[in-house]
Amino acid sequence: MTAPATTDWVTQVVDRLDGLIDLVRSKTTSPLAFLARVLVYGLLSAVMGVAALTLLTVMLVRVADIAIPEDVWLTYLILGGLFTVGGFYFWRRASSATRK
Repeated sequence: MTAPATTDWVTQVVDRLDGLIDLVRSKTTSPLAFLARVLVYGLLSAVMGVAALTLLTVMLVRVADIAIPEDVWLTYLILGGLFTVGGFYFWRRASSATRK
């Protein structure tokens, strides 16, 4: 009759140990895996965004160069002016948001 009591005791210890391991995993490994996933996908999105903006800028220069019959310097001047005005707008908006 001592065998069933020993088996119950061993089962309880193994169940508690399993629960403890699951608790430690849920407190450490799961948040770290989530953080790693966010970092990887965030970096991937940032790189793809920069590539898309670069290609969009090249496309704008080529389309404007075709549309404007002058040399390419006029296209650079117009797009440079638009980017400068846009930069000033976002800079002013960011500095007003930090003052509040």
